[in-house]
Amino acid sequence: MPSRIRRGDRVVVISGRSRGARGVVRQVDRKKQRVTIEGVNMIKRHQRARSVQQQSAIVEREGPIHISNVMLLDPSTDEPTRVGFRRREDGALVRVGKRSGEAIE
Repeated sequence: MPSRIRRGDRVVVISGRSRGARGVVRQVDRKKQRVTIEGVNMIKRHQRARSVQQQSAIVEREGPIHISNVMLLDPSTDEPTRVGFRRREDGALVRVGKRSGEAIE
């Protein structure tokens, strides 16, 4: 089964600490069912100095969110929508936004 959410999709977070935040999917981990969204769920990590010239620092980066906590934004209406699949005439599967019924590419 193809993935409902892919890298480059615009999504909105529907639950959790970052609820309501919108962003673009940077990375999808299908095995762990998690997505990383640009500018959302920022976490801080301590980084040790690797050499004498480099200093240790606190690095802020995006943390992964479970895929069930995000919804795809419909490109035509910019509203959250569920995702379905439909076969085209040539036999290829295409994602379809349930809200508008239009294909998502």
